Amino acid sequence: MKKLIMWNMITLDGYFEGEKNWDLNFHELIWGEELEQISIELLKSADMLVFGCVTYEGMAKHWIDAKGEIADHMNSIPKVVCSSTIKSTNWKNTIIVRDAVAELSKLKQEGTGNIFVFGSGKLCDVLMKANLFDEYRLAIVPVFLGKGRLLFNKGLNYEPLKLLESRQLSTGGVILRYAKG
Repeated sequence: MKKLIMWNMITLDGYFEGEKNWDLNFHELIWGEELEQISIELLKSADMLVFGCVTYEGMAKHWIDAKGEIADHMNSIPKVVCSSTIKSTNWKNTIIVRDAVAELSKLKQEGTGNIFVFGSGKLCDVLMKANLFDEYRLAIVPVFLGKGRLLFNKGLNYEPLKLLESRQLSTGGVILRYAKG
């Protein structure tokens, strides 16, 4: 069975985005060679990437014409956009699904490997409430943002987690990797 894995960068006070879509300036506080290498390793281990509508649109806009090793992986890997509004895609190897819970449940059953959900706060909330994530990988940015969009919202199910890895970055960030307890 494939593992569904959340990958997000969040502030110490729990925000994954500022007050507006793509308000991610705080990411620069931990970005560097280490996190770039971790990103490449993560992409090499991925069989598929999953996005919600807003994240998909921003990622596609950025990566379609980008160059470099990360761009090569982003553009070649199969992608799923979970949306009831997007009618077509222009990013190579992308399919659209309307019912994220049903479709991702099916995709998890097909073979082995990793399916990563990047960003996509609303989608992550739906998938957490449906108990579909097998693993959570969070890059903690050492900053208090004070306002914006929280990654973890009210109404989540009680779910004990087991720490699989903790990795400190020279930039001051920390990557935490958890699985279901």
